[in-house]
Amino acid sequence: MKFLDTARVTIRSGRGGNGCVSFRREKYVEFGGPDGGDGGKGGDVWAEVVEGLNTLIDYRYRQHFFAGDGKGGAGRNRTGRAGADAVLRVPAGTEIRDEEGNLLADLTATGTRVLLAQGGNGGWGNARFKTSTNRAPRRANPGQPGVEMTIELRLKLIADAGLIGLPNAGKSTFLAASTNARPKVADYPFTTLHPALGVVGIDGNEFVLADIPGLIAGAHEGRGLGDRFLGHVERCAVLLHLVDCSSETLEEDFRVIREELHRYGGGLEAKPVVTALSKCDLIAPEEAEARAARLASLAGGPVLTLSAATGSGMRTALRHLWHQIEAQRARRRERAREAVPWTP
Repeated sequence: MKFLDTARVTIRSGRGGNGCVSFRREKYVEFGGPDGGDGGKGGDVWAEVVEGLNTLIDYRYRQHFFAGDGKGGAGRNRTGRAGADAVLRVPAGTEIRDEEGNLLADLTATGTRVLLAQGGNGGWGNARFKTSTNRAPRRANPGQPGVEMTIELRLKLIADAGLIGLPNAGKSTFLAASTNARPKVADYPFTTLHPALGVVGIDGNEFVLADIPGLIAGAHEGRGLGDRFLGHVERCAVLLHLVDCSSETLEEDFRVIREELHRYGGGLEAKPVVTALSKCDLIAPEEAEARAARLASLAGGPVLTLSAATGSGMRTALRHLWHQIEAQRARRRERAREAVPWTP
């Protein structure tokens, strides 16, 4: 299945049905009075998170979702049928924005359902207008129009940890070595063209790890694969920054990625980051430790050394990620408790 994380969709809710002007006419009933029914309500447009979806590929082939119009009322006080609803089925982690970029909904939990456009109400029939002084009203209301708008769907993967780094830094190899995921692995840049997810098991605990396509200088401005993939790490509790230990420009490689995180914004610059030198099987262990110590001053903390190809240092890196994830979860639980008002 192809991966698609953005889509533009036109939606329109249904128009309400018109009210009816009608009078009761039966044998031996001289003054039957008004009996025009109301029009039916127009259909609504909803967005619903469903299980089993991980891409917006369906919206490449269909970009228009129109709800059904309500039917008009009829005599004998019959109300018109309501219009059918239109439902946009999306994966968990989908943001919905209007044309101006305003956030309409952030759907993160399976089963969540949100109203995007409400259908027009049906018009009143003439039976509604009967009063003590107007026994035979000859007016009815038209149905209200629906709402039409263009929205943007943007999928941001829900993962606990994200892998970042320059192209060919060993991210896909790390994901394949630590999970059952099987991303494409090759010895050339931009092997990964779309994010991939895997579930990591460490010390009896599990968390979701996301592999993000490689970034280059200027990615926040759309260079390379652009900034669209940075959005996928906005929901991550911690980032693992992999730096190729065999690179001749170690410090510059590190600065490029950190600068992109800072310029992109979205809270990425404030996220905890675990830094590690990858591909350490390519150089002597003493040289790898020396390069890690050299990079530690820039990272502001210890730099791990690992090799996904041999498995060296992998469990240590995964434990660091898990400890950060646990700390983030504990802080969220504490904030949730503080938000609940105390009652005696």
